Amino acid sequence: MENDGIDYNIVFPDEATIEAHWQGTKEPVVILLGWAGCKDKHLTKYSSIYNEQGCVTLRYTAPLKTVFISESFGYRELRCTALKLLEILYDYEVEQSPIFFHIFSNGGFMLYRYIIELLHNDKQFSSLCVIGAVVDSAPGSGNVIGAVRALAATLGPKISSILKYLLLAIFAVTVFLLRIVLYPLTKYVHKNHYDAVQDRPPVWPHFFLYSRADQVIRPNDVKLFADNLKLKGVPVDSYDFVSSAHVSHFREYPEQYTCKCRHFLIACMKDTDGTRIRKRHRIQDQ
Repeated sequence: MENDGIDYNIVFPDEATIEAHWQGTKEPVVILLGWAGCKDKHLTKYSSIYNEQGCVTLRYTAPLKTVFISESFGYRELRCTALKLLEILYDYEVEQSPIFFHIFSNGGFMLYRYIIELLHNDKQFSSLCVIGAVVDSAPGSGNVIGAVRALAATLGPKISSILKYLLLAIFAVTVFLLRIVLYPLTKYVHKNHYDAVQDRPPVWPHFFLYSRADQVIRPNDVKLFADNLKLKGVPVDSYDFVSSAHVSHFREYPEQYTCKCRHFLIACMKDTDGTRIRKRHRIQDQ
């Protein structure tokens, strides 16, 4: 489906599934934001975790050029996309439902950053009730090698080697100059997603899923980010899958991953009064 140029997919569960899981409670709407280069068939596997739980799911992945070019050069193209995604909730008349996010890698987290800013600043969305967010393999900060690895994996084997290495070299130099060398001078104009969310974090609970084996997002970046959110009063939990690669935790540990996501969602639903989160969640090992 398309809405003003963005290609998304929305799935509504049947009434019997909703009633079986939520028993008269308004079913959650889960917004899944894919990683750079993510195909919808891959995101569909994650959305099934929630569809089978009686949730509405909205899937979207930002285009590669937006993630790797527009945002790298400081052009906030994803801000418009964030606005359109929130407007979709009103188009389908689910704006009164509890909203839950599932975000993947920096590609999804960049878009999530702008959604958070809209929820902070735009009165149009003041009635939305966000209850929680799962963050898979994100966020990372200032990691040129990881960014290059992410782009290399996204480009895939079909592109010629010469063109591939040329693009990777240009990208690496650009990221190094804009996001590391010049960042102290430009961050007041355009903060990166990592700093922007830390500086003004959301209030709802977050569950960070990561792995010390991740070669794209440094696990220490995730842990530091989570610790900083905790210091600001945000309810935070995390889980280290230890051996799985970047955005591969579900593929390596499907039952464990599914169980953790569902338990976190249920905990968030139980812990909301319809307008705000009131106390800290603790996700136990399943």
